[in-house]
Amino acid sequence: MNTRSFVYYGYSKESYRECTDLIRSTNRKHIAILNTWFAIINLIYLVFSYLNLFGVNEEKIPLYGVYFCTSLVFEVWLLFFPKKVEKHNYFAVLFIIAFLLSFGIITSIASPYMPATFFLVLLVLTSLSFMGNMWIMISFTIVSVSIFLLTSYQFKTFSIAYHDTYNGLVISTLAIALHYTFQRTRVSQFILYKRDLQIQKELEIKSSFDALTGLLNRGRFFSITDIILRQKHTYKALCLLDLDGFKQVNDNLGHQMGDKVIQTVGRTIIQTFNIPEAEKSNISSWNLTANFPVAGRLGGDEFIILLHTQSGKKEVVEVLQKVLDSLNAVRFDRLEGIHASFGVTEILPAETDIDNAYKRADEALYESKRAGKNQIHFSTETLPGDA
Repeated sequence: MNTRSFVYYGYSKESYRECTDLIRSTNRKHIAILNTWFAIINLIYLVFSYLNLFGVNEEKIPLYGVYFCTSLVFEVWLLFFPKKVEKHNYFAVLFIIAFLLSFGIITSIASPYMPATFFLVLLVLTSLSFMGNMWIMISFTIVSVSIFLLTSYQFKTFSIAYHDTYNGLVISTLAIALHYTFQRTRVSQFILYKRDLQIQKELEIKSSFDALTGLLNRGRFFSITDIILRQKHTYKALCLLDLDGFKQVNDNLGHQMGDKVIQTVGRTIIQTFNIPEAEKSNISSWNLTANFPVAGRLGGDEFIILLHTQSGKKEVVEVLQKVLDSLNAVRFDRLEGIHASFGVTEILPAETDIDNAYKRADEALYESKRAGKNQIHFSTETLPGDA
């Protein structure tokens, strides 16, 4: 095993970094658990000190009071600023480890005639709870155990300090081994979880988007619009777009050219309505209250668009005319422009089902075809395009 993989628990740096968000989140949760537990322990010690129970006398009140108050302040930071805790993850982890281990060292000094136990327990506990990388863990373990042993030889008899040395070396070795083994398993779980999310995202994209154009497919479009229609804040219009003479394109220029035409229409819609293609990978988190245009491919050479505007019908016609002009201006190979017919209808404020609006848009599309094609027909009013 090379050094690089050892540092990241047997995985590559790239694989480890893919799990950074999960590592930070897990560390924050464990910090909160340990800090809460530690605050309760100190509160209990404060009560024992005040009542002089179980050999805990009043002289320890300042010690437990300082640690209890510090843990409360830290708890406030954890509860009210979780994003900052995750942003400064290394600082938070190192602070809580140093905080706990320093308590173990001080309690060891306070009991000079007994081998230390609490420090060693905290050392193993922190090694299992937090993840950084192996060099950080090893360095922190060596430093903390060295301070622990120095204080043991300074404040305890040689025989007890020698006993602490033996325990410290054994437990620190065990802590490092457990840390590597336990965190390696955790990283493995994180990587599997990330892969599962990626597979789910890819399946969602395949089941939601048309592969040729990048627009929503029929089923996903209608499921999304059902949600959008429940919002009453903006003017909405539904547009059907059907290409004129598309069969002749396939017959005369070939199906490959037909696919290219379909792709060009999809790209024109995306660019005109400023629909970020990057959003495809994040469809589950779409904010459907943001009033952005939604476009889909119904199949073949037919497309559908749900528009939101503040200015009403005039703005809808203007932006659709822009789409039509862009399509008419297309030139590649032997293709001289893409012609299309548009059928548009206003969605009434009381409508929560798109079916009726779809029928009206389909009738408007038929009128556009009958009136000569390559134009926009809004309800019963025909607006000529560049035929």
